[in-house]
Amino acid sequence: MSVKLVERITKIFIYTILVLFALIMIFPVIYTFLSSFKSNMEFMANPANFIPEKFTLENYSKMFDSMQFNMPKLFWNSTYYTVICVAISVISGLVGAYVFSRGEFPFKKALFALYGSLIFISVGSISIYPTFDVLNLFNIPRSLLGLMVVKLFSIPVVYIFLIKGYIDSLPKELDEAAEIDGCGFIGILFKIIFPLLKPILATVIILAFKGTWNEYLMPAIFTLTNPEQKTLMVALIDLKNSSEGATSWTLMLAASTVALLPVLIVFVSCNKYFVQGLSEGAVKG
Repeated sequence: MSVKLVERITKIFIYTILVLFALIMIFPVIYTFLSSFKSNMEFMANPANFIPEKFTLENYSKMFDSMQFNMPKLFWNSTYYTVICVAISVISGLVGAYVFSRGEFPFKKALFALYGSLIFISVGSISIYPTFDVLNLFNIPRSLLGLMVVKLFSIPVVYIFLIKGYIDSLPKELDEAAEIDGCGFIGILFKIIFPLLKPILATVIILAFKGTWNEYLMPAIFTLTNPEQKTLMVALIDLKNSSEGATSWTLMLAASTVALLPVLIVFVSCNKYFVQGLSEGAVKG
């Protein structure tokens, strides 16, 4: 058996395995999407049927007309909360990574190691009550705004690591040339470094968007006394436990499909930079 034939068989085998894994991973998404076009009676009678016998948009119209599920309001809450939190994560990660990569100050390595140790520390729900005490001290309400303030003072350690690794891979001669032209430390970041960070920033945006859009626990806690500020994910879980959701699974499937669309749009938009940024940011650092 020739070497080329062996390589071809190996490639066919690997691609076959990858395609099977891809189908397994994407199957729940396709099933949710197609089932959202079924009537509730059909779904309950034949849940194993992959293709609807009769496509209907009743679930989507019912979703927008539901008394317990105000889709436009929920979608808007999730959108502005996610956009602001993603912006906070990107800016915090960018500034922190640039300072640790190009800045020179005492105990830099020790401080970076201290930041890195935060990856292995998870306080979980223990920090909720102290956080509320701090917010009450500054008269900040328990709402999405209060949660965004908490996010503002958080440390995106993973994003700092990824961006720092990417900045470390850039030649320092660029900084030196910019300094000769009269560019300062901050100017180098925004005029020289920032335009070169498109792949890793796209990676951070995708990860931050996915994590924030799908976040449930903290938005649920912070909007407990402000139901009008619920995000889409919080309302979706509440719908599952309500009488309307319990009697209409297809309504939840339609809402899940709508909730999935923004994540897919962001991923498709930034996909060409995602793998490049993730590998370079993680490996070259």
